Amino acid sequence: MEDLSNSDGNYDLGYQPSPSFVDQNDQSIPETPGYSTLSGESFVYGRTCSETSAFSDPIDDHSCCSEASTSHWPPTRSMAQNQAVLSRLGTKQQGNEDEKQLDYLESLELELEMMKDRFAKLLLGEDMSGTGKGVCTAVTISNAITNLYATVFGQNLRLEPLNPEKKALWKREMDCLLSVCDYIVEFTSKSQNLSNGTALEVMKSRPRSDIYVNLPALRKLDAMLIEILDSFEDREFWYAEDGSVSSNSSRTGSFRRVVKRNDEKWWVPVPCVPPCGLSEKARKHLRHKRDCANQIHKAAMAINSGVLAEMEIPDSYVASLPKSGRASIGESIYRFMLGTEKFCPDYLLDCLSVASEHEALELADSVEASMYTWRRKACIKHSKPSWGMVKELMSDVDLSDKNHILAERAESLLFALKQRYPELSQTSLDTCKIQHNRDVGQATLESYSRVLEGLAFNIVAWIEDVFFVDRAVTRQE
Repeated sequence: MEDLSNSDGNYDLGYQPSPSFVDQNDQSIPETPGYSTLSGESFVYGRTCSETSAFSDPIDDHSCCSEASTSHWPPTRSMAQNQAVLSRLGTKQQGNEDEKQLDYLESLELELEMMKDRFAKLLLGEDMSGTGKGVCTAVTISNAITNLYATVFGQNLRLEPLNPEKKALWKREMDCLLSVCDYIVEFTSKSQNLSNGTALEVMKSRPRSDIYVNLPALRKLDAMLIEILDSFEDREFWYAEDGSVSSNSSRTGSFRRVVKRNDEKWWVPVPCVPPCGLSEKARKHLRHKRDCANQIHKAAMAINSGVLAEMEIPDSYVASLPKSGRASIGESIYRFMLGTEKFCPDYLLDCLSVASEHEALELADSVEASMYTWRRKACIKHSKPSWGMVKELMSDVDLSDKNHILAERAESLLFALKQRYPELSQTSLDTCKIQHNRDVGQATLESYSRVLEGLAFNIVAWIEDVFFVDRAVTRQE
């Protein structure tokens, strides 16, 4: 009776025994299938042993009676409520797993659809009618890389990190387009010794030499350019559309200056700098990234020029060559190239005063046509009909021959012209080579190096725009 009264007194104080104190033989919590009440590993959340119970706080068995109070013990849940909580946890875990599985399946389906699209375009040659009038595989891959570059970087006209979705698109699609190079191989002989000492010569495949050398270099240049853009996440300058101050004007130092450039590239956003100009740290960072992008541009341009030089000259271009290189290049340039003992192409370009990119491209086309005309005349005594043998024939040509001298000087003039105008478009010969090229490996390397060359040049130009505005603001101050 005394024990009973004590028990009643506890209930009068608001104390109710926790389910953990109930006799396990009388009441036991049934385990939900797939879950264990003794292990926290089966729950979706990683909890410690003291966190697995959702019903009561951890208690010491020896001090529970003396420390029981209404402020310490939470209300007791019924067995049905406990079952409902466990059921909801299991349902939530199963729902999260199903959602992850659905997302994974959707990503696989998107990649599969992309592969189908690429495979169909390669087979059809971009001719959706299926009549076989499409372009060759090499031209299809070249166009695909060019179009992908326009999609990813066409609207990115600022020094800022690339959108994560576009960055993932660029990496995923380029990996798909470049994967064809993994199967372009060449066979070389290799000596192999058998167990009995017999030496055998076997053929071993390896990546073709031009792909083996240039493709890893282009991938490295690609990663470096993306890294340069990512480095401008935190910057002191920003951009204003149409010469208006952007919403960033609410930052520290609300007064901002916008300097307009007097050039024809009106579509490029105008950079803005603080009223006191950029800090020395920001200028040092910009100079470093400009130098890196400039070196990347030179490397990509060298790879592109080398690949184009290895492409065969189409017969259609040879047929369109003028009969006289003198008539193609002009009388004044011809006399300057032939009349001087030491030819200086830079001095000739200074005298010509090329005013626009269009004039520079016309000059490059005429100089290149004259160069191949003079080379053909220098090799005319050989009865070899193939134009692809010109480089081999030039080794047999008399170095004092006038046509050979003019061809060499025309080549140096063309090189100096491309160095002075790095943004120069492709010449007629380069365009003709790309259109008539049938080598898939060369088409891949040429298009990849071309788009990287363009991106590197744009980055250098954007940095120069920031320096231009910074100098203008500093002078005004």
